[in-house]
Amino acid sequence: MNPNETFEMVAKTFQGLEEVLAEELRGLGAADINIGRRMVAFSGDRELLYRANFCCRTALRILKPFFKFTARDADELYEKAKAYDWSTILSLSKTFSIDTVAYSDEFSHSRFVTYRIKDAIVDWFKDRYGEDKRPGVRLHDADVMINVHISGTDVTLSLDSSGESLHKRGYRVAQTEAPINEVLAAGIIMLSGWKGDVPLVDPMCGSGTFLCEAALIAAGIAPGVFRKRFAFEAWPDFDAELFEKIYNDDSRERVVEVPIVGADISPKAIDIARANLKSAGVARYVELAVRPIAKWTATEVPATPGYIVTNPPYGERISAPDMDALYTSIGRTLKHEFGGWQAWIIGYRDEHFRNIGLAASSKIALYNGALDCELRQYLIFDGDKKTFLAQGGKLKNGPARAAAPAARRRSDSEGDRKKPWAADRRKPAGRKPAETAPETAPSENPLALRRNPGALRSLVGRKPSLPPAEGPVMRQRGWKKKGDA
Repeated sequence: MNPNETFEMVAKTFQGLEEVLAEELRGLGAADINIGRRMVAFSGDRELLYRANFCCRTALRILKPFFKFTARDADELYEKAKAYDWSTILSLSKTFSIDTVAYSDEFSHSRFVTYRIKDAIVDWFKDRYGEDKRPGVRLHDADVMINVHISGTDVTLSLDSSGESLHKRGYRVAQTEAPINEVLAAGIIMLSGWKGDVPLVDPMCGSGTFLCEAALIAAGIAPGVFRKRFAFEAWPDFDAELFEKIYNDDSRERVVEVPIVGADISPKAIDIARANLKSAGVARYVELAVRPIAKWTATEVPATPGYIVTNPPYGERISAPDMDALYTSIGRTLKHEFGGWQAWIIGYRDEHFRNIGLAASSKIALYNGALDCELRQYLIFDGDKKTFLAQGGKLKNGPARAAAPAARRRSDSEGDRKKPWAADRRKPAGRKPAETAPETAPSENPLALRRNPGALRSLVGRKPSLPPAEGPVMRQRGWKKKGDA
């Protein structure tokens, strides 16, 4: 493929983050942007495909469609899939996996679709090279990962360029129960309008995901820098030199000069958050404390007003002895200790929001895993609302309105400065294959590779082997810090 050739791509995300992802892609130079549900279609070249995987904070995976057709039943699906020239994608020495998502009355079982597409591929090779000649099917770490998307009778086959869902940054070494997804955390911060120029506080930080993502945003560090592997690195046309250039581009990185503060009632959670921040190379930018939400006072609050971003317990997987009292404490602390700030709180139950006792300035529907949640913005002001409005105050500020999802847009034709985080990260001089990090929690991505593990296990007749339980979080790239020999 010509490295400058442009082609169609699709970036998957969570519902509610489509506009934010589109803005990220625009910033990378994407063209022909079309926003859909949980996805953004766009066009660009090979470099953009690499950059989208490496730089986008709100993308779950980047797909490259290569074959589209219509099929009314399973036989037609098989025949049309078999008609494709699979030698352009696979060879006998390669392994492949299939992930299927179907929204169709005709194809209601994604496992069956996976099976028929697998048959079409295998039979194509058998017809040309012999009955015992075929590429292998592999559930984990396949050389070629194929995504099948069916809407009605429309079938799209795509190459998955990402591999593991992009929310798996690679910095998380430990977690509390029910941690928020990294992509969702970054998306919430970006929806709020925070850009790293004013303080940010998470008073119920848990394992520190909001803090990690905020520090990476403030420092301009690409989220892909900790990933061990992207699926496109196994493609025949992979340009290692181009990707090394992208990986080593630190032109957007900067020193964080505003406070980022996290606290939690649990000492164990703070220890976990500290470990994750250190793994991400941003521990020096974040202040942590063991402190319940009701114990915040003006002395612990940064002097310059900023943003509060937090994910309190919902009473589902994580609960508190008295949920009503917890949310009442949230509201009381915000009102009395964070005057002039704005708070962004994601929650699940209306009664919990009511217990906060503050009027929300904006509400955005989001999913946190399988839970239909809502992100609410609160502008914290002194006195009562009537007096605040009479004095010219506004409950909806500019950034909040700009951040809220708009109506779906269908088209949109300095030297060697010191880097405080550098001691926690290694830059590449050479690259070698790295083992895939073990999976610690079920993926929350609706198009995750492991959506249909039973389907592919049934194809190969065995359970997949597990990766090593231990190993380095980051790939070894041979970069030397200043002062090294």
